[in-house]
Amino acid sequence: MGLYDRDYTREGFRPRYHSAPHMRFGFAPLTPIVKKLLIINFAVFFVGLIFFPRNIFIETATVPIKVNLLERWFAVFPYSIQSALQPWRLITYQFLHGGTFHILFNMLGLFFLGSVLERHWGGKKFLVFYLSCGAVGGAFYTLLVAVNFFPTPLPMVGASGAILGMLAACAILFPHFVVFLFFFPVPIRFAALILTFFYVANLLSKGANAGGDAAHLAGMAAGAVYVLSGSWRTKLKLKMQASQWQKNLGSQRDLQVELDRILQKVHESGIHSLTSKERTILKRATEAQKKHNGL
Repeated sequence: MGLYDRDYTREGFRPRYHSAPHMRFGFAPLTPIVKKLLIINFAVFFVGLIFFPRNIFIETATVPIKVNLLERWFAVFPYSIQSALQPWRLITYQFLHGGTFHILFNMLGLFFLGSVLERHWGGKKFLVFYLSCGAVGGAFYTLLVAVNFFPTPLPMVGASGAILGMLAACAILFPHFVVFLFFFPVPIRFAALILTFFYVANLLSKGANAGGDAAHLAGMAAGAVYVLSGSWRTKLKLKMQASQWQKNLGSQRDLQVELDRILQKVHESGIHSLTSKERTILKRATEAQKKHNGL
């Protein structure tokens, strides 16, 4: 997946002409988290290809499924209640891939879209977003298996849920982007709508890779919800911070009232009259005052 990226999305951009920004086509600079994700994905793929052949049969409710050891323990594979409730699978399955084209297309999406989002959000926020979109995709597939929408549970692998989550996020945040869809350049929002249509149609008809398309749709939904709820989450965070500030302020007032009472008691009856609890409060207040004064 390639994209056209306008220079005014980059930090420190100065337009060549005052009338309009300069349009360019090229590779997005590789960012630290994206680089590490690419290395891990390719390393796991080649290790699995060389050292872990598919020679393990798992008995499901319908037919036995042939997998390798990595898929046995790390894919989203809800063939039993126990395997469906193993939470690490929602993360680890994102680093497994079923074939060369599978990993290449996913890593191209990570390369182009991931670097844009990491520059926009920062590494930590991007990584949480990336893994969360993939996890939502895996959880949704597991849910569909649990309600018997898919009678035969198959192992699900790949970072596609996370990649489609990034596509949805970029479609909302950077609508001027143009991506290549089926080798044709199209606006990113149009690409997102087209892919959504195909995924929904294939899921409802239970076509080939319908389970994967369930993860794609869930990842896209998670990405879109995260971006669109940004202002609401910011307001909620500020409200919680204000509430905590008010709570801390009330606690400080109560502490000051208690400290005044203790000091009055010392003045009237001497320090020996204090209880152990009152001595502790007085000691903490004294230490806090010294710290505040830089002593």
